[in-house]
Amino acid sequence: MNTVSNDIELADWRTKALKLESEIEKVIVGQNRAIRLMTTAIFARGHVLLEGGVGVGKTTLLQSIARGIGGTYERIEGTVDLMPNDIIYHTYLNSEGRPQIDEGPLLRGGENLSVFFFNEINRARPQVHALMLRVMAEKHVQAFKKDYRLPHMVVFADRNQVEKNETFEIPSAARDRFMMEIPINIPASREHRKSLIFETRFQHAEALTQQVEDHILEFDQLNQFSDTIQRHVRSSPVLEEYALDLWEATQEPARFGVKLEGVEVNRLVQAGASPRGMGMLMKAARVNAWLNGRDSLLPEDLHAVFHEIIAHRLVFNPMYDAKRTALARELTAQIINTVAVPGRH
Repeated sequence: MNTVSNDIELADWRTKALKLESEIEKVIVGQNRAIRLMTTAIFARGHVLLEGGVGVGKTTLLQSIARGIGGTYERIEGTVDLMPNDIIYHTYLNSEGRPQIDEGPLLRGGENLSVFFFNEINRARPQVHALMLRVMAEKHVQAFKKDYRLPHMVVFADRNQVEKNETFEIPSAARDRFMMEIPINIPASREHRKSLIFETRFQHAEALTQQVEDHILEFDQLNQFSDTIQRHVRSSPVLEEYALDLWEATQEPARFGVKLEGVEVNRLVQAGASPRGMGMLMKAARVNAWLNGRDSLLPEDLHAVFHEIIAHRLVFNPMYDAKRTALARELTAQIINTVAVPGRH
């Protein structure tokens, strides 16, 4: 592809990406930053953990995304009795009293599966996590002596972070498979809160989702176009040195002068970001640059996705686990504020 046609394709897709965001923002209020981060993950082809309580609109948001990008949307609920095979197929007695096997949520969409939502993934047992993580990595699953390909699937999973009974926390190595953890919080704006309570359209999620224009993007072309973005957006030696400093600061924050009030920083972090995590940071940063109409990386592109990509990968000293969410946000903010960009004074 020549440079001119490549630039036209990049501009055309960016127009569609911004249209997708505006369509979703019409039906999901007060979540503009979360929508931008989820758009970034879609174009970076990364799986996402969702952070947030009950009833904040995660399902409606994901159904709206699936409608806008095309393809099939599927979901499954995490429960303590969920078995690995339940994700693939389910067995039951039909109306004639005979055993029958139907395709489960992973197989129903087949190669057209674009968005898969695992609700309350930490209610499912580790065996279920293991299968899900393997499918996420390999993009295919075997069943009925066949190999089912899932090349376009992006997994979104949320965790019940309030109730601890009958939950199985995802270990750090498993969290590392998710590109981002994105907060979906109750809107801070009082006007947005009034809209959610009093505007009747927000009480009918299915009808709300139908207001989003469908097939704005071509879901089955996203993998190839994601590679185009990665080739198009350039970095620089200075930017790469800065990214390395950020990485090392997640491992040894005290060495870079990072301080947190009331916390011994040199004892806080047991393990920093992984190489995979830093690779995902750079991949998402390139998408952020493209969404902002640039073809070269700036430090601001790393900042835009730093917390959501790095925080859930940090392994803290167990004595700080009770305050993990707040401490992780404060730590990533302080790393960005403290680590200097090489060559800048």
